[in-house]
Parts: sequence; C-alpha cells; structure tokens
Amino acid sequence: MTVLAVVGGVLGLLLLPVVIRARANRRRIRNRAIWPDVVDHLVASVRAGMSLPDSIGALGDLGPAATRAAFASFDDEFRRTGDFGGAVDTLKARLADPTADRILETLRMAREVGGTDLTAVLRGLAVYLREDAAVRAEVSARQSWIRNAARLGVAAPWLLLLVLASRPETLRAYDSAAGSALILCGVGVTLIAYRLMIGLGRLPEERRWFT
Repeated sequence: MTVLAVVGGVLGLLLLPVVIRARANRRRIRNRAIWPDVVDHLVASVRAGMSLPDSIGALGDLGPAATRAAFASFDDEFRRTGDFGGAVDTLKARLADPTADRILETLRMAREVGGTDLTAVLRGLAVYLREDAAVRAEVSARQSWIRNAARLGVAAPWLLLLVLASRPETLRAYDSAAGSALILCGVGVTLIAYRLMIGLGRLPEERRWFT
C-alpha cells in the first residue's frame, strides 16, 4: 500500500534525528560526570607549582580520556603561539560545553587578574558540579517513566498497524482516501503527542553564555 510505505519511510527518517539527539544527550551526561575530575586535576597541578597553561595542558595526559585530545590541542596551540586567550577560545569551541565554558572563563580571569584564591574557587566549583550532577541524575531517573511512556505510546499503534498490514483485508480497508486520511491524521497526532510527552519529561539544559 502506497500510503503505508510512505508513512513507514517518513517515520524511519524521523528516527535519525532522534538517535542523533540521544547520542548527544548521552555524551553530555558523560561529560557532566567528568568535569569535577578535570577541576580536581587542575587544583592538584596548581598546588604542585605548575603554571596555569601547563596545568591545563597536562590534562592532555592526565585528564579524563574523553577530553584528552582537546586539552592536548590546547597545549600544542599555546606552545606554538603563546596566546593564552586564543588557545582558551579554541579549546572552548572544541569542547562546546557550558560547564567547560565556566571552568575556562574562571581560569582566564585568574590568568588576567591574578590572585591566590584560584584553588579555593576551583574546589568550590568541583563540589557544586558534583552536587548538580547528582541532583540531575536523581530527577532524570524519576522522570524516565515519562520518556518510556512516550516511546511506548508512539510505537504501539504503529506496530499494531504493521502486524495488521500483513492481512489483505487490512490493506483493502486502508486503500482508500478515507483510510489514507486516517493514517496521516494518526501520524500527526502521534508526533504532537510525542513532542508534548518528551517536553514534559525534559530537564532544562544549561546554556552556553561565554561563547
């Protein structure tokens, strides 16, 4: 049936951005857990007497695996150009994360203004990041039933239609203008309902303010 084939193709295409968004969300969740460790490494390096650029560059070897390449690139750029601000801007663009922006802007300010409170500020930031990650994880777990209900509500009627479509009488029933209109209306209602359910279960993400 032409309409069913078209609808199936459209729904298949719509799955692509959903999968991409899900991967991006998983990456953001993983990164949220590693930033406190990044700050801890910075504190240890600064307390050991390393300069601020060297402390950041050392994260290319000592930091979490997910961010080592970005910090190694920072180290290469800074050693090549000597421009701390430009290297920080490039690093922010590579990491593309609001928490990383906050950490790097704190380091930039410490580099430009100076002072002896950098380690205390970084330790406080690490505590805050861990608390924020724990709260988000708890809320996300409690709201997971909303996302699961949305996925089940979207998939169930179309899986049922797929099963029924294996019967010739079902194909004949929908092989008409009224049947096609019903399917298209169902697609529209499904998409609207899914967006509403996901919107209700989504936690607000921190915006990047220092770009």
